[in-house]
Amino acid sequence: MSPTPAPSTDAGVYARLQSEVNQAPGVRHPLYRSIESRLGDACVVASFTSFSRPVMIENEDADMLEEVLRNTITPDRRLFLILNSLGGDALAAERIVNVCDAFSGGRFSVIVPKAAKSAATMICLGAKQIMMSSTSELGPVDPQILIRDDQGNPSKYIAAHDVRRSFDELMEKAIASTGRLEPFLQQLSRYDSREMAWIQSQQALAESIAVKLLKKGVLHSSSEDQIKAQSKPFLVPSETKVHGRPIYHDLARNCGLDIVLYGLDDPIWTDVWDLYIRLKHIVNHPSTGVGKVIESTSGTWTVGVG
Repeated sequence: MSPTPAPSTDAGVYARLQSEVNQAPGVRHPLYRSIESRLGDACVVASFTSFSRPVMIENEDADMLEEVLRNTITPDRRLFLILNSLGGDALAAERIVNVCDAFSGGRFSVIVPKAAKSAATMICLGAKQIMMSSTSELGPVDPQILIRDDQGNPSKYIAAHDVRRSFDELMEKAIASTGRLEPFLQQLSRYDSREMAWIQSQQALAESIAVKLLKKGVLHSSSEDQIKAQSKPFLVPSETKVHGRPIYHDLARNCGLDIVLYGLDDPIWTDVWDLYIRLKHIVNHPSTGVGKVIESTSGTWTVGVG
């Protein structure tokens, strides 16, 4: 039997991906090593979560990342975290930054191949540098609230700002009304007062963590008030109108972040993009059963989805 011919290098990353779908993580190791070499003896770790299923950044991710770093990084190597996620828990983001700082001497960088939103953006705010292309996206750090269906199963995420705004607007209309209050009371009954208080505290927490990370890092010479004013697109939801609206490299730089912009055809970014396509497939495709990956050349840690 004649050997199966190797895929053409001109076939494109999606075509090459088809020949790798069921292979071991080792097929991605050459990409990690290539990126590490191009960045100058760096340590590259990837952290991806699914965009198609409700898989978020959690506290356990910090422990997984620490285990990866213990087996990967050495004191003479710089740390680069390739991050692609819709976000998650703000406290988990703070812990992840602390882990990255501890293993890098406070000098880690984040590479955003496509999108690092919400709590993932918080992780970026704690980095010394953020490496992006013209299509990479950050986003506001306002938390998202998990909405469950009638059976109690996770359904979708809604921005905390939108929940608070709808509640506040309804309250204002009720207070200003000179007619019957029953229609307003009926609508307000859908909101749990304890949940509204919790949402408000989560919003305050997200802002506090973001400001703290910026103050500790790239905006260390600015006061907290100056940081809040300079970073409004990240901190004030009304600045971007909707939670999912992207913050691109130019606006991020205007906020004082140290952005390293790569061309789409830069050799480093070509490797980053190839790695992004492969890891995106792993966490998003139903056949893999995986919703989260934290990986380096020393090992792959995954979290399954039901």
